[in-house]
Amino acid sequence: MDRQLWRQFPQVEPQLVALQDYLLAAIQLDNQPIHNKILALLNAGGKLLRPGYFYLFAAFGNQASAEQLQAGAAALEILHVGTLIHDDVIDESPTRRGIRTIQMKYGQRNAIYAGDFMFTAYFNQVLKSTANRALIQAHIDAMHRILQGELHQMALNYQENVSIDAYLQEIAGKTAELFALSCEQGAQLAAAPAVVTANARAIGIAIGSAYQILDDILDYAGDPKKTKKPVLEDLRSGVYSLPLILAIPQAPHDFHRLLKKKQAMTTADIAAVQALVDQHGGVPAAQQLAQKLTDQALALIAQLPASQSRDDLSKLTTMLLRRDH
Repeated sequence: MDRQLWRQFPQVEPQLVALQDYLLAAIQLDNQPIHNKILALLNAGGKLLRPGYFYLFAAFGNQASAEQLQAGAAALEILHVGTLIHDDVIDESPTRRGIRTIQMKYGQRNAIYAGDFMFTAYFNQVLKSTANRALIQAHIDAMHRILQGELHQMALNYQENVSIDAYLQEIAGKTAELFALSCEQGAQLAAAPAVVTANARAIGIAIGSAYQILDDILDYAGDPKKTKKPVLEDLRSGVYSLPLILAIPQAPHDFHRLLKKKQAMTTADIAAVQALVDQHGGVPAAQQLAQKLTDQALALIAQLPASQSRDDLSKLTTMLLRRDH
């Protein structure tokens, strides 16, 4: 976990430190090479943002045991890591969090099975966290929307006329849904006040959407040494994210000359697209939308009951927009 980040939030840091060990114990796989790679991924410096938001929202209530909350937080991180393993297969990513991906080391087939295994571990933790049918159904519905979002992305690949609305719909399922689930489950599992449970999902969607936009910005403008993954990875696989979507209308012919090559784009072509995005203001335009979504989240957080949790939610959400990794 990112200790530097969570030291600033002593209300939840102890739970997240304990969660790290719990996660390692929760993953038990007979295939030792894959087991070791999953443990390495869990140990490789993830931010634990989704469990962090879960615990901050749970702090508004007091109706769940520490064991239930730990299982609920673990479920969210395990689901997140499972989706990352599958994403690495789809994107043919060589590294994740600075380590070699499962699909690069052991092949796509084994990586897909590893991701599927993480989903079974996820549901195991869900059942440990609650017997409430409605809360379990919320997990099922969220996973359905996450997979729908991933499949929706396929229809947008290599499309030069992707609208902002279509992009936002895609990231709502791909990324924002898991943030929404984290906020919502924390509030509902702990039986937080109605104003908290009513706003939790909308807060999570706004935060998750802003977070994904910033991730897409870093794909064009980030430092690989800090992000621990190659830049322009989405472009290489035909995923046109917000900085590119916003820049294309400014010079459609210049972009088309390069993008029409699709899989045949060279490293020089990709660098030229990056230069065009920079020239036509794609990154600052995307930053503006990320700021707008963050402001929406902060306005909703401000409606929550005055508490340390509300202050921490506001501080954490503000910090996310300024991250460089």
